[in-house]
Amino acid sequence: MPLSPERKKEYFIKMKELLSEYKKFFMVEVDNVGSSQIQLTRQGLRGKAEILMGKNTMMRKIVKEFCEENPGSPIEQIDNHLKGNIGFVFTNGDLGEVRNVLEANVRPAPARVNAIAPIDVIVPKGPTGCDPGQTAFFQTLQIATKITKGQIEMTNDTHLITAGDKVTASQVALLQKLNINPFTYGFLLKVVYDNGSIFDAKVLDITDEVLAAKFCEALSVIASLSLAIGYPTQASVPHSIANAFKAVLAVTVGLESYSFPEAEPYRAICCAKPAEPEPEPAAEPEPAPAAASDY
Repeated sequence: MPLSPERKKEYFIKMKELLSEYKKFFMVEVDNVGSSQIQLTRQGLRGKAEILMGKNTMMRKIVKEFCEENPGSPIEQIDNHLKGNIGFVFTNGDLGEVRNVLEANVRPAPARVNAIAPIDVIVPKGPTGCDPGQTAFFQTLQIATKITKGQIEMTNDTHLITAGDKVTASQVALLQKLNINPFTYGFLLKVVYDNGSIFDAKVLDITDEVLAAKFCEALSVIASLSLAIGYPTQASVPHSIANAFKAVLAVTVGLESYSFPEAEPYRAICCAKPAEPEPEPAAEPEPAPAAASDY
């Protein structure tokens, strides 16, 4: 149902206000996401973020007008990403926290005919609960079965659907017979906008710990290379100083007439003479044997 002119005007004003107020937002894909699920997500983000849905044509027009009113605005970069069933999640808070809420609110869903499978679907082997009269149905799908205790049993795990393929009617029928909901649907994060920069949502997987580990690894490589070619850098200078101190210390420890304060603790360890063993106490003289008695 199209919006009335009054509602369209309100929508234009609201989106422009959000683009001005918030410096960060997600662009999310909401295929197969119902209104009740969107409402639950709104409740989970209350006080943290604001969700805005709408038609791409309206959003493009609003972005164009906003950029005309604000020349040089980086918002114009998002125009190329307004494709498909797209919505916005605006925030000025922590992007990682908002992402966790969005990714947590997913629901299992049955397969639909002609829908694009987001993941591979593998049906596990075992009893199906179907009577032997439905054997032909499984044979049509080239699924090996046997009859066990009056019901059809699948003998092997079956790779039924491949990610990216369209779901067929027979595949949907099998999943319904087995009471399997293979897919989960929710907000799919496509693009992140952060203070004028646009990047893939996967970048948020890079935590501070990962960055620190990568930085330390690169620093170690630079230091090793600098030491190998004899070219001093900020990364290699501490190692060069440590190596020079070790060389001076080795010479100092070998000298008896020269030392310096920093070398004294090492000289005390390396040049310490072993303690001489204490002399054993002299053994007491044995008493002289008693003289033999004369008989």
